[in-house]
Amino acid sequence: MGHKHEAESLQHFRNLLKNLRVARGFTQGELAEKAGITRQAVSSIESNLYLPTTAVALRLASILACRVEDLFSLAESDDTVEATVLGALPTRQGTPSVRVKLAVIGKQTVARPVTDLGAVLSFTVPADGYVIDEAHGSSTVKVRVRLSRDRQAIEQEISVAGCDPAIFLAGEHLRRRKDQTSVVGWTMGSMAALRALQNGEVHVAGLHLFDPTTGESNLPFLRQALKGSGYEVVTFATWEEGILVRPGNPKSIRSVADLAEPSVTMVNREQGAGARLLLDQQLRVSGTDPARIRGYERVMSSHFEVARAVKEHQADAGIGIRSAAQIFELDFVPIQSARYDLVVPKSYLKSHPTLAHLFETIVSRPFRNEIQALGGYDTSDTGKVQAL
Repeated sequence: MGHKHEAESLQHFRNLLKNLRVARGFTQGELAEKAGITRQAVSSIESNLYLPTTAVALRLASILACRVEDLFSLAESDDTVEATVLGALPTRQGTPSVRVKLAVIGKQTVARPVTDLGAVLSFTVPADGYVIDEAHGSSTVKVRVRLSRDRQAIEQEISVAGCDPAIFLAGEHLRRRKDQTSVVGWTMGSMAALRALQNGEVHVAGLHLFDPTTGESNLPFLRQALKGSGYEVVTFATWEEGILVRPGNPKSIRSVADLAEPSVTMVNREQGAGARLLLDQQLRVSGTDPARIRGYERVMSSHFEVARAVKEHQADAGIGIRSAAQIFELDFVPIQSARYDLVVPKSYLKSHPTLAHLFETIVSRPFRNEIQALGGYDTSDTGKVQAL
């Protein structure tokens, strides 16, 4: 047809019209007469020189007693990329390949198994591709991935490490503003998220680490961990941190010291998580020995997992954020408010095609209204740049 975009469409067009016509015993002329088009049109369609209109495709499918998708469909992409695996690939048991999410971080492409997102998100977040080959090196695993999404969409994808599940809401609001852009949140504690950022594994790290000596959130830790001025620190929101307890607070838990009561069991977060840091700080202030607390060593991987454990009576209490308590209809004993900040290398803001739009999205009124409605969030400082 001479048009570049139509030629590109035809390259990815799977056309079985000739196969089915011959199988049904029609000549090109007979099929053309029944469909109300010329024999030349049938020939052009079969030769992939012409894309049929929807009406023509429906008539052809009706005559050949099949579905339109049996005649015409988009060909499976043969586009592949090489990527470095983060984490461990799951064992393939009865599955032809491993589903992965991809991200272009600086100059390298990284792949994570979709299963690392957790049980629920594994069924709601689509893969970017499928592993078709593996090569094990001394310290890394390289894979070749057959893409299941447009390469440009993958290059626009934003990878965030942290423990605030509202990052997925930010991603949905961003998608409304800029089509094809998606945000993938990898759940991990604050220090682990910061390490992932420093190792070039994500674009953004979210953290909430409160320093009781200075009364500041995050900045004292970041000044120690990050050298130079190559990072921006932007506030996502301020949230309430405290103790999640069952409805009605039947064990009358009023402070972390009450967690040491013999009748109380708790669940904790991993070392390096902001919630774990808060608990340990409060235990030191109250003079409470962690060894006296039943469940102190029982670690949950996220705020939601803590809330779920309390909701399901696996524990009487857990350390976390108010929004998680409200979602699981638990009571909440507040301890402090702390900022949840996003840390991003300035170089990524310049080189990544959509990363700056994420920060425009979180300050938008629709997004701020939504996370405030979740409960436990204060967006007064959302979007504020914190000086390192």
